[in-house]
Amino acid sequence: MEGFMSEPHPLHETETETATGPLSGLIVVSLEQAVAAPFATRQLADLGARVIKIERPGGGDLARGYDRTVRGMSSHFVWLNRGKESVQLDVRSAEGNRHLHALVERADVLVQNLAPGAAARLGIGHDVLAQRHPRLITCDISGYGSSGAYRDRKAYDLLVQCEAGLVSLTGTPETPSKVGLSIADICAGMYAYSGILTALLRRGRTGAGSQIEVSMLEALGEWMGYAEYYTRYGGTAPARTGASHATIAPYGPFTGRDGETVIFGLQNEREWASFCETFLRQPELRDDPRFAGNANRVAHRPELDAVVAELTSTLTGKELVTRLEEASIAYAHQRSVQEFSAHPQLRERRRWAPFDSPVGELEGLIPPVTFLGEDLPRLRRVPQLGEHTASVLAWLAETPVRG
Repeated sequence: MEGFMSEPHPLHETETETATGPLSGLIVVSLEQAVAAPFATRQLADLGARVIKIERPGGGDLARGYDRTVRGMSSHFVWLNRGKESVQLDVRSAEGNRHLHALVERADVLVQNLAPGAAARLGIGHDVLAQRHPRLITCDISGYGSSGAYRDRKAYDLLVQCEAGLVSLTGTPETPSKVGLSIADICAGMYAYSGILTALLRRGRTGAGSQIEVSMLEALGEWMGYAEYYTRYGGTAPARTGASHATIAPYGPFTGRDGETVIFGLQNEREWASFCETFLRQPELRDDPRFAGNANRVAHRPELDAVVAELTSTLTGKELVTRLEEASIAYAHQRSVQEFSAHPQLRERRRWAPFDSPVGELEGLIPPVTFLGEDLPRLRRVPQLGEHTASVLAWLAETPVRG
């Protein structure tokens, strides 16, 4: 993706520019590492919040060491920490803990995904802070929540995917598979982000802060909703079907005679009629009792897929797409990550923008929520470890505690 931009992008921000956006002026202090909490706070930073990231001396956020693929920096860290200030603090020492509490006294939001019990040991448990700082919003992110038998268990993304039953649904009939992204972390981060925004709205009405808790298992469990209902009341879990849809047919990848794979799917009976008449050119299949209604099509998926594959094997990928468009059937190309980086839709909408980092200018996607009629949010720098320690501590010395 490097060099993809052919001209300067209006979102590029120099170090002297001030953060703007709907959350400008909001101060977020985060004791965070890995994915879930950094994902939540990066959303806030992209919308203009000042996010002060507390990192341990020495190695900092463990995600800094995940890989060295972005010109020597970790791809995870670059993705999750744009727009933040990095402050190195030994929060277990007397001086570091004092600085931590001074930051909390000036914050609107405190986010943490430390090990279970660590926040309380540092004196920043939500119960204590609710008494001392009634306007503060705290957000605790953990694997399994602050109570129950699993409370003290370590939780990593793959482990939570397994505990939530997601791995049992993903993959081929022969092989269950994890989702290729840190989906448990990401969904927990998104619920933390939306929860923080909700708490800010409520504070705007009432003046009171909130204590928010997000569990990775419960967040991913919400996304398991349809599969859980399907299994609980249907008696069997949705089948693992690779890249095909488990409960809709036809819906999945089909390959043309030139080897190009096109994914398409139907959602209703009107589309099924059009599919039979215009795409398959076999209108008699529309009323075939084996395929009458989606439930029957799923039950007879092998027979239906064979009918479709018999046709698609005679057409090129381009011809497949032409017929799908004629029939008004939704479709997509099966793209690689490299092809996604050069996606024509993202390019035409100018969704890639440059931002600064310790290894030079990089490019990333701008936030997906666009405030129409307003300037787009600026992409700000990825911090070096401890880059802002001195400036933040100087700011502490001259900034009064929030009332």
